[in-house]
Amino acid sequence: MTQDAVLLAGSIGLGHEMMAQSCADVLDRSGWRTRSLDSLALMGRRSGTIGRRTFDRLVHVPGLYDGLHFAHLRTGSRLASLMDRAASARLVSGLRAELERHPADLVLSVFATGAAAAARLKTEAPARRTVVLCPDVSVHQLWVHEGTDLFLVTSAAAEASVRRYLPWANVSVVPSPVRPAFYTAPSQQQARVALGVPEQDYCVLLIDSGWGFGPLVESASRLARAHVQVLAVAGRQQAVERELRRLARITPRVKPFGFTSRVPELMAAADLVVALPGAVTCGEARVVGRQLLLLDVMPGHGRDNLQHELELGAAQVCMPTPRGVTASTLALREQARSLALQAGVAAQWPRWKRWEPAFVAALQRVGLDLHPSAAGRVPAPASSTHDGQVTRGVAVT
Repeated sequence: MTQDAVLLAGSIGLGHEMMAQSCADVLDRSGWRTRSLDSLALMGRRSGTIGRRTFDRLVHVPGLYDGLHFAHLRTGSRLASLMDRAASARLVSGLRAELERHPADLVLSVFATGAAAAARLKTEAPARRTVVLCPDVSVHQLWVHEGTDLFLVTSAAAEASVRRYLPWANVSVVPSPVRPAFYTAPSQQQARVALGVPEQDYCVLLIDSGWGFGPLVESASRLARAHVQVLAVAGRQQAVERELRRLARITPRVKPFGFTSRVPELMAAADLVVALPGAVTCGEARVVGRQLLLLDVMPGHGRDNLQHELELGAAQVCMPTPRGVTASTLALREQARSLALQAGVAAQWPRWKRWEPAFVAALQRVGLDLHPSAAGRVPAPASSTHDGQVTRGVAVT
């Protein structure tokens, strides 16, 4: 009998959407019917719009979201509880109506408000499994509620943060979700031929994860003047994409992209990925085998995630300005030109495991029927040849 799953994401940034897609891919391979829903849309047009605009204002006012995250969401203050109840109350009715129209055997939430609403509906359908997947290194109070059958996190620190609020919670640690295309990315040489990037040049991928924080256009311009090949992805920031395309008409070293499915190929072509410290983008870059340069500009959980990514290795942090991005990039380029340092960089890269086997095993432990083949096959990492050096899963220049 075919089983049904609802995946609750949120239309803030692209990370939630990509995580939901990764989970749906695994469930689909096991014969499940899946559908992804936007938690903000389920709150109703007016409430969802207000929620989205409020969050956007919070994160773009310096220090405001940091204060909310560290002083309230992480501590579980009275304000956090009020916010949680207000947001989930609006979502519960929409989710209940959706589940009455199309019942589900599993509700998997990758968005905090969705996690709260799904947990509150657990008593109405005890047989339905409720699962939360949070990739952040510190899971705040809005993610954690009784009525959740399983919490999936990506680090031991995150596991401990769940138990801060719910000491008896069922928690499993899994690798960060990464879509299959990143495990089968082309070699650097193949990707550069397809994109028209000179094989001998240093190449950087600048990528916006949907937040609009980074100085993308100005950084691309300054890097190009420093003789760096730049692949610049604006995502859904259409105004930024237009500026990048205008820049590319006068700056041949800049290759602009909007929202694109070619990110695995772009990462493969690059020597360095410049991004926010979002768990999804960082996990993708690590799977492809590319060094990270992270912008310290993402507030709240982004501050926690940044420290975690630096601890994992093969990552540096820079000032979130065009000058800072360029200076750090050029320093890394100079380091990469030393064969001794190249060997050191390659040595610190761990062999990143597929995330699907741990995901499938965790769901099976709460009684969900997934075929082991849904975990997928682990392909060998692509070899890339550059300047006579051959490495496995890491590009050197």
